[in-house]
Amino acid sequence: MAQVVIKNIVKRFGNVVAVDGLSLDIQDREFLTLLGPSGCGKTTTLNMIAGLEELTEGAIHFDGEEVSHLPPERRDIAMVFQTYALYPHMTVLRNITFGLLNRGIPRKEAETRAKRVAERLEIGALMSRRPRELSGGQRQRVALARAIVREPRVFLLDEPLSNLDAKLRVTMRTELKRLHYELEQTFVYVTHDQAEALTLSDRIAVMNLGKLQQLGPPDEIYNQPANEFVAAFMGSPPMNFFTGSLEERNDGWWFVSPVLEQALPADIAIASNGPSKVRLGIRPEDIEVTKGGTDALEGKVLVREPIGSDLFLTVDLSGEALKLRTDPALALDRGDPVRFRFNPAKLHLFDGSTGVNLRRFQAVNP
Repeated sequence: MAQVVIKNIVKRFGNVVAVDGLSLDIQDREFLTLLGPSGCGKTTTLNMIAGLEELTEGAIHFDGEEVSHLPPERRDIAMVFQTYALYPHMTVLRNITFGLLNRGIPRKEAETRAKRVAERLEIGALMSRRPRELSGGQRQRVALARAIVREPRVFLLDEPLSNLDAKLRVTMRTELKRLHYELEQTFVYVTHDQAEALTLSDRIAVMNLGKLQQLGPPDEIYNQPANEFVAAFMGSPPMNFFTGSLEERNDGWWFVSPVLEQALPADIAIASNGPSKVRLGIRPEDIEVTKGGTDALEGKVLVREPIGSDLFLTVDLSGEALKLRTDPALALDRGDPVRFRFNPAKLHLFDGSTGVNLRRFQAVNP
């Protein structure tokens, strides 16, 4: 168990800045996820925590002790890789005990610990097999067992589920969540998959271009995005955006664009000298299909995508495509007219220049 404090770390590869002044305070026993697109710096950050990459600037502390200068083997961490990194010529038992034996743990004790962890992960019957005889899910469990058996201070997991099929990823997400509850240790997890981040994490650190964009609990990240990047990255289908301007009328502020005019809630922070260009955002599930109403918008269905529990509609709104998430029982098909309205409580307004969300709070590193 450990608290991990990252202070203004920078990593440069020549002229490329992979991580740019990142600071994080990862609490003891927390499950924190580094989330972002490819190239955002999340894996580089994990490698610096592990000691696999040297810091260009900054410092990393475990429980108040600076570890920036320590090699990986002296940091008391365990890492689970995307590719499993199992030894193909060794049995499952040998793969799990290999690290313990190298640290001088007696073979009998190492095998006892390995078997105990293997039973917890439901791979106890596979101990004599080699990796080529295992499924992807079984290999991932072996990789997890090898990490757990070391009883490290910090678990570092680098996209460990990305090579699994969709159904198995869901199963393994549940297993990882359960393991975190049971082990009560610090997990730092890297992924580009927002579903993994939302379901697994105590907190999520969203990164882009080496910078921290927002840090917070999953619900806050999803419902109160700090800026347009976070809003666009979180959500499937992603948030809809419209580019327009602000207009002050007798009843308050309005968003005005070539395709719609929308009254804005009073809690959106608009100064008298507000931005000249803004972006209005609304998630597909926050658009209500309706039969009428003076405030209803009208479009035409371009694409109908039923997924069982929900129906996704792509709608043409005066030349702009809009995504709706609605009831699959609706009798709507391609070419049909559809009327809908936005939930004003779920609207987001972003500064067209900085991307900052004008409704909620400022970005961490805009």
